[in-house]
Amino acid sequence: MARPKPLSELIERSLGPVFAAQGFASTDILASWAEIVGERLARACQPEKLEWSRRRGASRDQRPEPGTLTVRVEGAFALELQHLGPLVIERINRHYGWACVGKIRMRQDRVAQAQRRKAAPPPLDPVRRGEVALAVSTVSEAALRDALDRLGLAVLGSQRSR
Repeated sequence: MARPKPLSELIERSLGPVFAAQGFASTDILASWAEIVGERLARACQPEKLEWSRRRGASRDQRPEPGTLTVRVEGAFALELQHLGPLVIERINRHYGWACVGKIRMRQDRVAQAQRRKAAPPPLDPVRRGEVALAVSTVSEAALRDALDRLGLAVLGSQRSR
């Protein structure tokens, strides 16, 4: 029987060629993006591809010239990323231990929704839930009663998060 393999090995093997076509040597930059640029900026931008300049007359021993990282960024954060560009480049290069990125190119677009998901709110207190249900139970029209019930739950939920 084969030994269980870590998920990272399987992901690298299956997605590696896809990322290589985009200029990434591995999936590591995507997995480490929040660690590299910080949680706040990672929610508003993500790396798309890394373009390398063509080498002329360079030997295989030399490191390639720094590449250009294309980053998809939400509209409002483009200006912030532009100002933080040198810092982001420095952090990426420090993460990899060599100057692999020399320039950032931004492309304004929506960023994947998976990064923006919020944690599920804690469950509502059953007593408070009962109070809302009791308050709307006298409403005879079903659609209105359901709407008022949702409103009551939303109000209670917003009071909990404060």
